This record gives sequence, structure tokens and C-alpha cells, in this order.
Amino acid sequence: MWLIDQLAEEHIRKALAEGELDNLPGAGMPLQIEDDSHVPQELRASYRILKNAGFLPPELQLRREAMELNELLESCQLENPQYAHYLKRLQVVELTLRQAGMNTEFLYGDYAASLRNRMK
Repeated sequence: MWLIDQLAEEHIRKALAEGELDNLPGAGMPLQIEDDSHVPQELRASYRILKNAGFLPPELQLRREAMELNELLESCQLENPQYAHYLKRLQVVELTLRQAGMNTEFLYGDYAASLRNRMK
């Protein structure tokens, strides 16, 4: 074991004994480990820094927008004047994602399928 590892372990044991690690946010909850295997290894650190700062790659921003539009359509009535606007925007976003080579299967839930059938 390295000296730095021993020092870290010692500090952790001391903090545990003194109760400094009690009642931390997220205590008792499972870790949320993110899968970044789709990001090239040389870009992972920079992507993580950007993500932690609130920035996403354009493809992921489009994916987020598509999911938000999907939720809007689910909560929106067919007669709502904004419905057609949301649906058109979702179609544009979906096409853009497909052109970028991204999978759009997440848009094809039960509701989305019934929606497409109603619109035909």
C-alpha cells in the first residue's frame, strides 16, 4: 500500500470515528455511476468537466429536448393550439438525431406510437 493511500485511509477512519461523515447528502442511497463508455477515452475528462458545469454535447441537448417535447405532448390535449407546434418540433429534432447517427428508439413508447397513429 502506498503512503498516500495509508494517509487517506487514516483520515477516513478518523472522520468516521468523529462522526464527520454522518448525515451527508445522499447517505444510504445508491451511487449514480455514469456510463461514459461511448465517449472516447481521451475526451472523457473534458466531457465530465463540461457536464459538471452544466454543458452538454449538442446531440445530448437534442436528446434532452426530444424527451421534454415527448413529455409535453403526453400532457397536452390534441385540441391544444401548441400541440401541432410541439409535434413538428419533435419531428425535426428526431430527424436531426437520426442524421447524427443517434438512436431514437426512446421516442417510441406506447404513447408515442398511439400519437403517431392518431395523427395519420
